[in-house]
Amino acid sequence: MKNTHPQGSVQTLAGRITEWLTFDNMHHQWLLLAACFWVIFMFMVASKFITLTFKDPDAYSTKQEFLFLTAVPDAGKLPGEKHFPEELKPTGKVLSDSRLVQPLVYMERLELIRNVCRDEALKNLSHTAVSKFVLDRIFVCDKHKILFCQTPKVGNTQWKKVLIVLNGAFPSIEEIPENVVHDHEKNGLPRLSSFSDAEIQTRLKTYFKFFIVRDPFERLISAFKDKFVHNPRFEPWYRHEIAPGIIRKYRRNRTETRGIQFEDFVRYLGDPNHRWLDLQFGDHIIHWVTYVELCAPCEIKYSVIGHHETLEDDAPYILKEAGIDHLVSYPTIPPGITVYNRTKVERYFLGISKRDIRRLYARFEGDFKLFGYQKPDFLLN
Repeated sequence: MKNTHPQGSVQTLAGRITEWLTFDNMHHQWLLLAACFWVIFMFMVASKFITLTFKDPDAYSTKQEFLFLTAVPDAGKLPGEKHFPEELKPTGKVLSDSRLVQPLVYMERLELIRNVCRDEALKNLSHTAVSKFVLDRIFVCDKHKILFCQTPKVGNTQWKKVLIVLNGAFPSIEEIPENVVHDHEKNGLPRLSSFSDAEIQTRLKTYFKFFIVRDPFERLISAFKDKFVHNPRFEPWYRHEIAPGIIRKYRRNRTETRGIQFEDFVRYLGDPNHRWLDLQFGDHIIHWVTYVELCAPCEIKYSVIGHHETLEDDAPYILKEAGIDHLVSYPTIPPGITVYNRTKVERYFLGISKRDIRRLYARFEGDFKLFGYQKPDFLLN
């Protein structure tokens, strides 16, 4: 009897230990299983959140579209050809989020013109008849239904080259001789004035129409330098006929014998009675008449107004909107050439009386306001 009791105790103790170990092992298994379920649950929640984030059109899809539109066209593209899926072909009207500012800028420019044209106080400065003078300024590309109004001293030579190529007179811009660009008998650019009244109206209503502007005072400086300082040899009348006429009428110091000065030019342009002299000069004055007189922006509904100061963006946009960006490119723009130069403007107007500058601004005020150029208070006050 003494031997059986210890043995039974040992067996009982061993059984309890086995039972405890089994329970502890099961407890750890349940904990591990619960942890696995928790991890799976958290992963499913995170997955759902990530999916919802990627489906947010403002957060991802537009950026994805931008990457596609800018990266894909170069792959496997043939010269002069662009490949896009049908639903993503660029139209110039629907752009990615990073470029939405572009069409908004052009719409705002057109809206500004409409608002200024409705301003009765500026009617004399913003309205003009669509006369033969205006129609002579507008060049026609019937093949691609484009009208371009020429505004001298705003990079128009390059745009004329683009139209010359589109009209088929020359195969490329590089092959156009410089002396042909402005020779309207050889460059293949018909003027709108050469068509019948009915044909003119049809083109004005249905064609893509554009022109380019720049700061009005900086444009006048460019015109003065080009026609009176540099004076190309094939236009001698500016120095030998027009300059003496301005000097005789507008030079204050009659003993001054130097050639025409910018001050003489400003006084001539600011004279409310300047037209009698303009009539003597004839068509040569197109280089410094207002944009209003040249292109009649309140009477003709233009499709796009480009600005010389933003030409790097405006030129490709205009080509795309006109549907010709796959046919021709705007010539390379030298760096910095289109930037507004306030220092240059101040230097040219230095020493000119405030009265003469104010009279000049009064004549060109319509151009400043129609196209959103800031009033040059630094010169006027």
